[in-house]
Amino acid sequence: MKSEIRKISVAIPIYNERENIPILVEKLKEVLEGMGYEWEIVFGDNASNDGSFEILKELHGRDRRIKVVRLSKNFGQTGSLSAALDYASGDVVITMDGDLQNDPADIPLFLDKIKEGYDIVSGWRYERKDPLTKRIPSKIYNWLASRLTGVKLHDFGCTFKAMRREVVKNLRLYGEMHRYIEALASEMGVRIAEIKVRHHPRKYGKTKYGASRILKGFLDLLTVKFLLSYSTRPLHLFGIPGLILTALGVITGGYLTFQWFMGASIWGRPLLLLAILLVIVGVQFIAIGLLAEMIVRSYYESTGKKIYYVKEILK
Repeated sequence: MKSEIRKISVAIPIYNERENIPILVEKLKEVLEGMGYEWEIVFGDNASNDGSFEILKELHGRDRRIKVVRLSKNFGQTGSLSAALDYASGDVVITMDGDLQNDPADIPLFLDKIKEGYDIVSGWRYERKDPLTKRIPSKIYNWLASRLTGVKLHDFGCTFKAMRREVVKNLRLYGEMHRYIEALASEMGVRIAEIKVRHHPRKYGKTKYGASRILKGFLDLLTVKFLLSYSTRPLHLFGIPGLILTALGVITGGYLTFQWFMGASIWGRPLLLLAILLVIVGVQFIAIGLLAEMIVRSYYESTGKKIYYVKEILK
């Protein structure tokens, strides 16, 4: 059963956005006040050093519905977003960037989709106002992410999205995982929708996008694929190639043994070394898979975490 919407939270990760914060808050308040719900704005301040926290503190003093979670150091965008989500108490949580590139006027569109029964509504920056150096890598990532995770979205990197509280409380974000919230939540069996949203060019401050995020994003995508497909059965990931390599090694060794019985010399032949290598590597893969199975079992048994998510109970 979907929970009734009484309160909306807007969770925003912030790092050095002092010029954008007052404008963003005014635009958000204008939209939220006209929607008829209780609301709050929760900022995750990622140890800003440009005076952003002082501005946030002043805004909080004027309106207690504006909340601030200040981190002790820079934990990255995922860290600041996760902090804001942890302290958000709304029935629906809207996440967005703090650089004014997302338009608060689109928030009602997200709520309309949530009311249709969706658990996550993801924004799609259909006409993205970013340079090619950001758009081209994003297209590649979106293509890869859709195929590896099975979640069909046009824009995994868009922070602007809406989630029901039931989804937020089960999310565990780390690394750069904020890009793959929909993929991580898909294992819960949630309903996901995507809507086109407006996107504005940055006016104030500097972009936090760098070349290093490309590599980090790709590695995190591999992590997401592993978590979705093999986190509860790692032996399937390591064991299958291990068995194949071992079988190839045994077949190659059998062929060489047959030749040896026929009187051919096999010592020092590269094929013999290959056969030994295949068997050794194959056994190692299987051993890694078995060790991973033991680690996974210990994790689930020690934490009490279940390998399923309950959608509804009829009593």
